[in-house]
Amino acid sequence: MNIAILALQGAFIEHAHMLSQLSVSSFFLRKKEDVERPFDGLILPGGESTSQGKLLRELGLLEPLKQSILEGTPVFGTCAGLLLLAKKIENDERTHLATMNICARRNAYGRQLGSFFTEETGKGLGKLPMTFIRAPYISNVSGETQILAQCQGRIVAAREKNQLVTAFHPELTKDLTVHRYFLSMIRERLRNKESSAIPIFLPSH
Repeated sequence: MNIAILALQGAFIEHAHMLSQLSVSSFFLRKKEDVERPFDGLILPGGESTSQGKLLRELGLLEPLKQSILEGTPVFGTCAGLLLLAKKIENDERTHLATMNICARRNAYGRQLGSFFTEETGKGLGKLPMTFIRAPYISNVSGETQILAQCQGRIVAAREKNQLVTAFHPELTKDLTVHRYFLSMIRERLRNKESSAIPIFLPSH
């Protein structure tokens, strides 16, 4: 298994450290040629979504990554990564990859609560430590999107098929739960690909 981590801006090194603890290899995706390397999953880190979206366009990464996600590549977006995947952003006319049926709100907790730590229980994930840094939240989900966790009555983690997002930063804690969950999504896809590739031999008459 090999994971591509978008490394244009933000907390990409921390994600690599988490994957290393789980004995999973990764590489930093910085230019268009990197998309041609084989990878089984993609991580979009926290940071500044406007800057990341601008660089995705300037470097010719936006369309190939969007296509990869639409074709089923598992993707995990944290904080700014959540905003990159959102089809709608309440307080921003711009969208970026726009592949996930969520509506998000940027810098949703305001200045006073711009950064804070808490713990909440995630659906099928148990108790999760959550570090928020000028975080967004998900104001609405649609389609097949499942709500995985809430904080203060707001949606902060969700999944839609091959797409996983958190408004918080699991890579800034010691807890590996969310990264393990993402890896299970990748393994599920790899198993499905393998089973669909097995030839079926019909008996001869």
